[in-house]
Amino acid sequence: MRAMPAPAWGPDGLVPVVVQDDADGRVLMVAYADAEALTATLATGDVHFHSRSRGRLWRKGETSGNVLHLVRLGLDCDGDAILATVHPVGPTCHRGTRSCFDADGGTGRVDAVSVAPRSPEPQGFAWLETLWAAIEERRRTRPPGSYTTSLLDGGVDAAGRKVTEEATEVLMAAKDDAAAEAAGHDRSATSRALAGEAADLLYHALVLLAERGQEPRALIDTLRERHRA
Repeated sequence: MRAMPAPAWGPDGLVPVVVQDDADGRVLMVAYADAEALTATLATGDVHFHSRSRGRLWRKGETSGNVLHLVRLGLDCDGDAILATVHPVGPTCHRGTRSCFDADGGTGRVDAVSVAPRSPEPQGFAWLETLWAAIEERRRTRPPGSYTTSLLDGGVDAAGRKVTEEATEVLMAAKDDAAAEAAGHDRSATSRALAGEAADLLYHALVLLAERGQEPRALIDTLRERHRA
């Protein structure tokens, strides 16, 4: 990453950092950095801050595992604020929400007064980073007895067959759910079955990507490009 011009540090040696999700521009949190935190961020690729409450360097996610992988850093027009664009792993807020500006179900606090239609409720896709991290760890370490390891050791055919099988099962589950809906029956069981089969399909597709050394990031980039077209 290219060196960034030095920020205009405040009297306390700090500068505010606005953290933004690279996927869709969502603001995730605001914190503060000093020179030490900025150096650690650039050196490791994980976003660090200066914790004002603890008076020390703070690597975001150091206890929760919900780290922020740095994509880029930029300064605002006055040089006194930093924009950190990231790939978040898991929820960013300590409350378990994607963003610190999301509604808090415990207090009813909301991020802003809405004057325009709100975006659809986040679906929790950020958690897939956790699943991918586990699959990638299996790819590197190949622990014996692991189902993921057995698929990876089986090569393209093993994971590929499961993707084909699960795709068929997703279709069958969807048809069962549609039939239940048409008949006016309770769809609780068929909806759960559809979600389960779709989860199996997604998991096996990620394993197939891992077997080929392909990062899901390439898939996301492709979807993003198609969306913009």
